[in-house]
Amino acid sequence: MNNWWNIIYFVLIALISIFTGEIVTFIMLGFILLTLNNINTTLKKIYKQNSQKNDKEEIGQ
Repeated sequence: MNNWWNIIYFVLIALISIFTGEIVTFIMLGFILLTLNNINTTLKKIYKQNSQKNDKEEIGQ
């Protein structure tokens, strides 16, 4: 589901950038959005690992 929203955002930004002639801005926004998405995914994985580790420690006590 999240990928569909990303595709819609990219298409919308692409259409606006083509209409206004800001192709370089579209490319830079694409890089920024991909980077933020990767950071978000990494933080979610770290949070999940920490949550599982804390749950195991609580059970052991």
